Amino acid sequence: MYCENKILVGKSGEENVYIYPKMANRHGMIAGATGTGKTITLKVLAESFSDCGVPVFLADVKGDLAGMCRPGVENDSVKSRMDTMDLMQTGFRLHEYPVNFWDVYGEKGMPLRTTVSEMGPLLLSRILGLNETQSDILSVLFKIADDENLLLIDSKDLRAMLQYVGENAKEYSLTYGNISKQSLGAIIRAVIALEEEGAEYFFGEPALNIADWLCTDCNGKGVIQILDCQRLINNPTMYATFLLWMISELFETLPEAGDREKPKMVFFFDEAHLLFRSAPKVLLEKIEQVVKLIRSKGVGIYFITQNPKDIPDGVLGQLGNKIQHALHAYTPAEQKGAKAAAQSFRENPEFDTYNTLTGLGIGEALISVLDEEGIPTIVKKCNILPPQSLMGAIDDETRKNEMVNNLLYSRYFEMIDRDSAYEFLQRKALADEQSARKQEEEAAAQKQRLKEEEAAEKQRQKEEAAAEKQRIRQEEAARKEEEKKAAAKERQVKSAAKSVASSAAGTIGRELGNNIGKTVGGSFGKKLGGNVGASLGRGILSTLFKS
Repeated sequence: MYCENKILVGKSGEENVYIYPKMANRHGMIAGATGTGKTITLKVLAESFSDCGVPVFLADVKGDLAGMCRPGVENDSVKSRMDTMDLMQTGFRLHEYPVNFWDVYGEKGMPLRTTVSEMGPLLLSRILGLNETQSDILSVLFKIADDENLLLIDSKDLRAMLQYVGENAKEYSLTYGNISKQSLGAIIRAVIALEEEGAEYFFGEPALNIADWLCTDCNGKGVIQILDCQRLINNPTMYATFLLWMISELFETLPEAGDREKPKMVFFFDEAHLLFRSAPKVLLEKIEQVVKLIRSKGVGIYFITQNPKDIPDGVLGQLGNKIQHALHAYTPAEQKGAKAAAQSFRENPEFDTYNTLTGLGIGEALISVLDEEGIPTIVKKCNILPPQSLMGAIDDETRKNEMVNNLLYSRYFEMIDRDSAYEFLQRKALADEQSARKQEEEAAAQKQRLKEEEAAEKQRQKEEAAAEKQRIRQEEAARKEEEKKAAAKERQVKSAAKSVASSAAGTIGRELGNNIGKTVGGSFGKKLGGNVGASLGRGILSTLFKS
């Protein structure tokens, strides 16, 4: 709870143990074995930050944080702790808190979405389980999308972009380096698998506007954003990466704030070991960088995990406010972990930290925070306050009413599918198909035209050949006719000449025969003359017409 301008966490005997709001953005940790009271401590801190006007984000892994929207119930356990810790003197009262429910899948809260572009290739590679080469190619894909002004909003945009780059890999390789089709195929398979896990729910618009989380209610209490993770936790990699994206989004969105009297927002990361498990080196470096630098943006991050060893040393060293619940030490490995956890505290001479840590009861914890000067306090054994809101889950009807009556519901409930890479590439593919079809039609028309022209040319040549043949035939017929006429004329001439010659020869023969007959005399002379004349006439004719 919030009192005396400080966040009351618990009591060490009669002494109140506080977290100073001005040091709350130095981050913190709540650790302890299962069943030791980490969730109660988480609720107490979240309520206290809300009381002092600081917005809070919680990841609700088990569904038992939803009761914060209802006032707590004064049962025997709560009443006993209130009396034992004399909380009524501090203004402790049971009441509800302003809560917004969120759910990546939109089932138990308002849909919490982001876009593929906002997630970025580094975090997306981790979600998809890509190797280093495939991650590099995914980064190239994002670069191509940026260069060509293609919006990557949802998973279908990403898949369409992968297919497009794969189809044009040869051209892009000249500018962006080798793009293996095998790696693209592996990425596409990973995206399809992610879609089966619900990528269509958490990649889309309207994407979360962080400004909607940095708000208080009409009473000045910080609004508590509760992300229901009961289904999301079934995919630990998705859970961790999605929460890491939200931290990164806060870091990139918020301006520098420097040291403030209280944080702008506090972020509680439950099951924090999932964030670091199997994370590649480059991602761990990014997490460490964000944790170190986000303090200057006025944001505090609190990791909730079973054992401090789950958190890398580079991050653990940034956690100034530590609440350590009991750790089991049954095995040598557990004993070693418990000793390391005990040694991380500033020693209290009043007790042995290790023995106390392994012997803590439910609701008890070792606490060390940063004082007003930023110096870690000595560790103290404390009893944690009970929460002021309802402990446990709420029924679906109550949750639904809280969700529907929220002012943000109308803004985020309905998904918007605006024009992005998928639609652009669909239009481009259609335009390319139409262009190709048009080119094919033009080519077919050109081919048909050439075919018709060729056929016409062949027909023309055929007709010309036929005409030439006809002309030659006619000329030949005319020539023959001329020859025929010439021959007939020649025969006529010869016939006439023969007739004339025959007449002349006959006359000459008769004259000669008569002369011979007269000379010889008598009938014999006539006969002789006639024969000689006839022979002479035939000889003359033969000589004239021989040639």
